[in-house]
Amino acid sequence: MQSQSLNSSSSVVAPRAEVSVRNLPVNLFASVMGLSGLALAWRLVHESLGVPAFVGEAVGAFALVVFVLISAGYLTKLARHPQAVQAEFRHPVAGNFFGTIAISVLLLSVVIAPYSAPVAHFAWTVGLIATIALSFVVLSRLLKGQVDASLAVPAWIIPGVATLDIPVTGAHMPMAWAAEVNLAASAIGAVLALVLFTMIIGRLVHRDPLAPAMEPSLMILVAPFAVGFLAYTNVVGEIDRFAAMLFYFGLFIFAVVAPKVFRKGATFSPNWWAIGFPMAALANAALKYAELRASVALWVVALVLLAALNVALAVLTVKTVRIALNGKLFA
Repeated sequence: MQSQSLNSSSSVVAPRAEVSVRNLPVNLFASVMGLSGLALAWRLVHESLGVPAFVGEAVGAFALVVFVLISAGYLTKLARHPQAVQAEFRHPVAGNFFGTIAISVLLLSVVIAPYSAPVAHFAWTVGLIATIALSFVVLSRLLKGQVDASLAVPAWIIPGVATLDIPVTGAHMPMAWAAEVNLAASAIGAVLALVLFTMIIGRLVHRDPLAPAMEPSLMILVAPFAVGFLAYTNVVGEIDRFAAMLFYFGLFIFAVVAPKVFRKGATFSPNWWAIGFPMAALANAALKYAELRASVALWVVALVLLAALNVALAVLTVKTVRIALNGKLFA
């Protein structure tokens, strides 16, 4: 009897996980964001320090391949399990990660621009429309009211950051309407990110700490300021003191959250890709600012951030490939 009881309880505690494309998380598109940001950072290093161009171009090509693979997987999920995709989109937290798809398209438009301007312009326009639509939907949901304040987590910032990525990636778009759209997107993204950032900080201060699995998303708090720096400098055409303040506050937030994110014993999951793009945006901002100031100290900071980004994304890539091959990614 005792043996039967133990066997029965163990089967309840550890059920066999179902392996299905239904379980493919939309937040995996954040990997494309991080890799694309890394490619653009290496392009900046090539232009500033003469590092071989193939490094950034190879990373960009890899980001494009990853986007195609994840898109194929998620389209399969949409075709076979539309209810699961619908539930994910309507979720008050997971739904924000659909912004990672739009941001990926925007960033890839810059990656492919040197090779095909028409394709880049088309991709940027698609990303623009998707980003504005998502920001509209997300804000409309919040304004319905009765939203649990404990759900105000860093992922809420993603739609705002996505809107800021429009001027980040569209500064050189030749369409007559692009400049005005970039300005409008900057306004929407800046205010939206600031309001949501305030709500999230309030939740983190006054409510229970984030669950361990969500701690990597704390790095998203860096994004409004690093991406804001890139968007603002593209719109005004120069790096002024306000831009410098955005960069330094982003650097400060990174110093605050990094020890909370990179803690000993943390368990890997696709959620970890949330660190990629904020770190990439900060590295790109640091490289641009260091080039302007021509300061040794700033160049050291920029290159350390770039090195950390390379290490982080390499580790995440290896771990993601590993769980994809053993089926855990779809479990």
